[in-house]
Parts: sequence; structure tokens; C-alpha cells
Amino acid sequence: MTSNVGSQQVKRRKVFYIPGYDPIHPRRYRELYRKEGAAQAQISGYEIGITPKLKAKNFGWNAAATIDDQSVEANIDVLLWSDIVRDSMSNSIPATYWQLTRTAWTYVTTGALGRLMKMRKGPVIAALYPVGMLLLQLLVSIAFALLVFKAFVWLGSLVIATQVVSWAALGLGLVAFIWLMRWFKAKDGKFFAYYLMHDYSYSARWKGANPPLLEERMSVFADQIAAAFKTDVDEVLVVGHSSGAHLSVSILADLIRAGRVPANGPSLGFLSLGQVVPMVSFLPEAKRLRGDLAFLSTQDALTWVDVTAPGDGCAFALCDPVAVSGVAPADKRWPLVVSAAFTQTLKPETWKALRWRYFRLHFQYLCAFDNPGDFDYFQITCGPITLADRYRDRAPSQSRITQPLSKFTSVQ
Repeated sequence: MTSNVGSQQVKRRKVFYIPGYDPIHPRRYRELYRKEGAAQAQISGYEIGITPKLKAKNFGWNAAATIDDQSVEANIDVLLWSDIVRDSMSNSIPATYWQLTRTAWTYVTTGALGRLMKMRKGPVIAALYPVGMLLLQLLVSIAFALLVFKAFVWLGSLVIATQVVSWAALGLGLVAFIWLMRWFKAKDGKFFAYYLMHDYSYSARWKGANPPLLEERMSVFADQIAAAFKTDVDEVLVVGHSSGAHLSVSILADLIRAGRVPANGPSLGFLSLGQVVPMVSFLPEAKRLRGDLAFLSTQDALTWVDVTAPGDGCAFALCDPVAVSGVAPADKRWPLVVSAAFTQTLKPETWKALRWRYFRLHFQYLCAFDNPGDFDYFQITCGPITLADRYRDRAPSQSRITQPLSKFTSVQ
């Protein structure tokens, strides 16, 4: 879908991308934008390209597009907290299993797990997956150690005294157990069990509150976004993906409360993609987040569009994050909840190839679509139309979930 507004609204745009819980170097996002942007341009009949930013404070890139004979420039920054993510990911196997116990206890005893299950089972299953996988790895390692122990006892008893054999077999069994547990951890790039466990335990550790180091980083992000309103751009666009969505909510709420979004400045757009807000907002100490959700949902200083898809098993698809958290005020106007509708926007063969690649689908919002509707990530970030006008007449998804389900609704 190309733009359908005659007059060009945006010639220059400042984009801030806030990633989720991701320890990987941000160059991955640049290469994804380059590759998928070129693919979308070929499908949709426009031009787009990127160039590196030299001596920039933040990692990012410059994008330029020609859409409907209108030229647009976008300066894109990735707001990084990957160092905080890496520091939170323990290298110790015992520590990870302690995180498993603590996280499961938090979600079960607070009642959050049961209430999350009432919305979308996909992301809850995704949350339970690392628990099940880590327990399976533990059981397999124990079974392997017992097998090694019994095999050595049987073989060794033929030639050596039984007591000596037993102690040697016990030592070998322990070595086998440690080796296999370390092998599973080394292969986590295929299993994602340790990664996801660290992800979910990060919020559970503080029961939904932001740790001080993250709050400090969010304050830095707020300063950088505020500075963009003083530059020569027509739109400031904040994109929050996955866990980055709820960070964006709080950052933008802080900016608007502090009067740092000028009424006569560039248009402010907020695009939340593949959000997992309820995983945090349903926890007892997420008072700041719930308050920020309630506040942001009433503001006319921005346009907030929330895009998810039922095919994304890692997101709370079409769950209104404000409403389900039980903090929707009477004058609520945001977010506009819409679906990326993977089964409609991707060709059958593309959907078939991606359907069971859950983590890849969680990033599909940042990729090319075979049959894009009004959601085209590259036109939104580097097209001539503001987010507000692109979705001005868009009705929310009829299948969205708005039932208040959180047990905890207190706000800061």
C-alpha cells in the first residue's frame, strides 16, 4: 500500500527504535532494515536505501526513500540497553535454575500466570517453554549421568574391586552430567531456553518494577528524544518492539508530563510492535508502568498505534495493553490496536515457511510483507505521511481483547 495523501507531510523524520530484551549487537537491525527495505520496495514499487551515520552518538543509519514521487529522509537511532541485558544474563548454570524457580514462583503465587492465560495462550506457552526445556535438559543430563555410572560399574566390576569401581563410576557420572549441561547451554542458540529464561526473570525479579539502572538509561533515552523536537524534522517517531514497547510507554509518558513535547513542534508518533506489556503490567509492583499506560492513553500530544498479529506466538496479539491491565480511564483514546494479519499479508508459501519459526515471526513487523495493507514498516519510518494521518480513519481490530484481567491495578 502506498501513500494516498496528495500533499507531502514529511520530508525529514527522526526515528528512535527501542529494541526488546536483546543482547545482540544492533548492527543486526541495520542489516535487517537494509535487506527487508529493499525487498519491500521491490514488492510495493518505490525506492529506499540506507547509508551509515558517521561519528554519531547513537548507533543507527540514514534512510532515504522516494514514494509516490515524494522524497523523504529519515535519521534512525537504535536506543541501546543491550549492555544491561548482557549483564543480567548470568553465565552460571545453577544461577539460571535459581532464576527459573524464582520466576515461576512469582508468576504463580501472584496469580499473574492464570490471568495471562485468559488472553492469549501463545505468549504464555512461550513463557513456559524455557521452564519446560530447562527442566527437560536437567532430567536428560541426570539420566545420562546414571547411564554412564551404571555402565562403568558393570564394566569395571569385572576386573576391579566393587568399592573402587563405585567411586570411579560416581565421578564419571558427575563429569558426564556437567558436560551435558554445559553442552545444552552452549547450544542455546538453537534452544533459546537460557535466553528466554533470563528475559522473563528480568521483570519477575523486581515484580514489574524497573531496576534503577534501567530507569537511568530510560532517562537518557528521554533526553535524546526530547532533543529531536528541537531539530528540523517534521515527525518524531518512537518504535518500541517487544519489551521495548513498555519501556517506550514510560519514556513518552515522562516526556509529556514534563512538558517536553512542544505543542507546535514536530508530530509525535508511537508505534508499538509485538508488545508483551501484560507480562510486566500484571505483576504487583508494576505501578509505574500501569500509571504510565493510563496517562499515555488519554494524551492528544501523540498518536499511538499498537500492531501485533495472532500468528506471533511471542506477543499478546490484539490485546489492548491499557484495557487488559485494568487501568483504562473514561477518556481513553489510545492505543489504536490493529493486526498485521500474517495470514493475509504474507503469501501462503511465505506463511508456510515461517509459521513454526516463532522467533523469526516475532520480528516480522520489521520485515517485508508480500501483500502489505496499511502496515508497511518502511513507509511508516521513511514515507511522506505521518503516523497520525496514515491511521486517521483506521478502525481498531474487531477481535481485539479489552477485558480488564489484571489482579493488580494500583498505579504510581
